[in-house]
Amino acid sequence: MTTNASDANRWKAMSVALVAGFMTLLDVSIVNVALPSIRADLDLSPGGLQWVLSGYALTFGLLLVPAGRFGDARGRRSVFIAGLAVFTLSSAAAGLATSALWLIVARLVQGAAAGVVNPQVSGLIQQLFRPAERGRPFGLLGATIGISTAVGPLLGGLLIQVFGAESGWRWIFFINVPIGAAAILLGAKWLPARREDQRERESLDPVGVALLGLGVLLVLLPLVQERAWPGPGKWLLLVAGLAVLAGFLAWERRHARHATPLIELHLFRVRSYGLGALIGLLYFAGFTTLFFIYTLYLQNGLRYSALLAGLAITPFALGSAGAAALGGRIVNRYGRPLVAVGLALVAVGLAGTVLALQLVPGSGGGWAAALPLLVAGLGSGLVISPNQTLTLAEVPVERAGSAGAVLQTGQRIGTAVGIAVVGAVFFNRLAASGNDWGSALRTALLVTIGLVVVALAAALSDVVSDRRASRRAGEVADREPERVG
Repeated sequence: MTTNASDANRWKAMSVALVAGFMTLLDVSIVNVALPSIRADLDLSPGGLQWVLSGYALTFGLLLVPAGRFGDARGRRSVFIAGLAVFTLSSAAAGLATSALWLIVARLVQGAAAGVVNPQVSGLIQQLFRPAERGRPFGLLGATIGISTAVGPLLGGLLIQVFGAESGWRWIFFINVPIGAAAILLGAKWLPARREDQRERESLDPVGVALLGLGVLLVLLPLVQERAWPGPGKWLLLVAGLAVLAGFLAWERRHARHATPLIELHLFRVRSYGLGALIGLLYFAGFTTLFFIYTLYLQNGLRYSALLAGLAITPFALGSAGAAALGGRIVNRYGRPLVAVGLALVAVGLAGTVLALQLVPGSGGGWAAALPLLVAGLGSGLVISPNQTLTLAEVPVERAGSAGAVLQTGQRIGTAVGIAVVGAVFFNRLAASGNDWGSALRTALLVTIGLVVVALAAALSDVVSDRRASRRAGEVADREPERVG
């Protein structure tokens, strides 16, 4: 798998990949607390704010699979560095924005670049580490995902506190520039290059890329614009997107007969991959909505500052970081039951958050919810990295980038679905209750818990199936001596 020389450098390469992954995923959530400042400075409309927030996620999801496949075929280092360069430049452009259109375009480019970078991270783990060794690096990746999502509001609040409301939001983007420049230089030095004779020369399936891109766009667009586009007509785009994705699957089956497809559909027949992708989609539908609705509740309902709102979410980030590192180390010993335990802890922690906010109304509620949020964070750390490790365990290294990208695309779609569904419940309850923010949050959290419970059911079905298969294998082994006799 690796030479002695690469053994000495692979953790350096891993550190660069994790820093880039952290930076790109941080920009999903860090903007939340800055939206009031951005709106005041650039005079953004509600629709413009929605595009600043969700446009990033939209283009992020569009580029994941094609970029993963391109990295598999042509070499991950060059794709990683190119994506990181574009991300760094677009971050600088976002920080320099003087109009709403300028900022929205910069965010769209930034999201697309993030979609190019991220598949290379999971692909590099598959490339640099043998299957038995991947628990620890995937644990670190899971911690990176959990921390970047949860710590975003805190870091955003700190920057606004230090630099002021008028210019603090710009530093949310400027901070990426020196980090990105350093990661580009170190990535060029430490990431393994692919020799010219190892690069695939076959077509990268442009028809498949176009169909998948159009299908994902049509599915995501009405979800991320759910509040900005009133009326039911937008859901026709979702129906059209599903039809295009059905056409994509038909094309991939046909294309696979004579060339390498964009997505290896047979991977979904592998139980660990298919169920793991489903669990990831469902969990991210619940997990990421927590920060969206909770940040709104703290800032608008309890009148917390951006910094205090970020601090109130920190227990989740701390729990997630610690448990993800542990989960990566023990996942090969415990397997999918570890993911099920994590999902159960998340559900219990979120239920405890609902109870804490009910018992301690008013400004003390954010602090009363700290302990149950810590429990939910501990559970989250046992879900993300172990599930990623188990899902990709049986994927060939040469398809690691595209397989990981499909997994991440499912997570991005799950996030969009969750924010659309939970956000609709939240704002409808808010309107019906006469701006009772506490009631709206509690109702939305119950929906979030429901999504986590469905993911738990999927994990338990895998555990039960695995035990049945082991029992049947044992019965067959017990009968073998009788046949020999």
